[in-house]
Amino acid sequence: MPYRVRENLFIGNITDAAEILQKGSTEITHILSVLSTVSISFFSEWRSALVIPTKEIKKVHVGGFDDSSGGSVSEDAFGGDGMLKSSLSPGKLLYSMEYAGKDLKLVRMAVPVKDMESEDLLDHLDVCFDFIDQSRQEGSVLVHCFAGVSRSAAIIMAYIMRTEHLSQEAALFSLRQSCEFVCPNDGFLDQLKMYEEMGFKVDHTSPIYKRFCLKVLGESYHRGEKIDTTKFGADPGLSTEVSSEGKVPSDVGNNCTSSYRCKKCRRVVALQENVVDHVPGEGETSFEWHKRKSGNPFIKSDESECSSIFVEPLRWMTAVEEGALEGKLSCAHCGARLGYFNWSGIQCSCGSWITPAFQLHKSRVDISTV
Repeated sequence: MPYRVRENLFIGNITDAAEILQKGSTEITHILSVLSTVSISFFSEWRSALVIPTKEIKKVHVGGFDDSSGGSVSEDAFGGDGMLKSSLSPGKLLYSMEYAGKDLKLVRMAVPVKDMESEDLLDHLDVCFDFIDQSRQEGSVLVHCFAGVSRSAAIIMAYIMRTEHLSQEAALFSLRQSCEFVCPNDGFLDQLKMYEEMGFKVDHTSPIYKRFCLKVLGESYHRGEKIDTTKFGADPGLSTEVSSEGKVPSDVGNNCTSSYRCKKCRRVVALQENVVDHVPGEGETSFEWHKRKSGNPFIKSDESECSSIFVEPLRWMTAVEEGALEGKLSCAHCGARLGYFNWSGIQCSCGSWITPAFQLHKSRVDISTV
């Protein structure tokens, strides 16, 4: 049977959901299914004799495409170009919603998430939260996955983290007071820790989120999947007048951002918003080899200062788009070498290991702030 977590909020497994869908419930009015597929046929595949009537409300894809009538999507989830800002592939089914079960009295929302450490949980949180909030106002909601242990627990942990400002550890402890056997996989726990560090929201501008997206992209590459170049950042040099006067687009200037230009031809190759920050390492002590030190012990240098900046992959990086594991990053205008990339990672001069890495040498670019 489902476990009550908070007022009008329950956690359960597929058996709990199936029983409610078949027989109805005097208490639960909404169901949030977090399974590998959104299709109701998952229930009949799990138990062949099970047939659950449904009536579609809508299906929403990443990028905002709604292929059915009714309902709307929160505008906060979308970027200015109408595309969902996430590591999810454009066109991927984000969620579906339907009337389901006995007399079609239940509202069921289904979100496709696999119970894998590499699965993107963060980019599903906002739509799940909206559904849970609305469901609790209208009745009660059951959040379930297959076993009721990992996926549903992670969603509810994130929800109470946001609503009660609990840390990841405190949210897990609190949830186990209601359902002692919950245990989200390590990948989900890591993402919930990121969620806490971002201030209980999915902040797409945060370095934490940018590193997460790069990690997802890198894991996809190493699984042998085709690189999704739609995830690459826009080429900041296409809309920029390339000149030695350091002109930048008007919208960039209004935001007082920094731009990085090829020293040879002055083409803009990155903006500050493309930079992926990292925690500085411990300098040469992080390396297996050591640089020769100065013979004068009174002359000291900041050995942990980074000699490079690391950015998200950008659309001018043709060598990256071609699918190579590693290679040079050359200016799209003059061909000058600007840096290096490696999907398996590069160690910064400060000692930190960046994976995957898209590196621009500071000696090859000029930085201007407007």
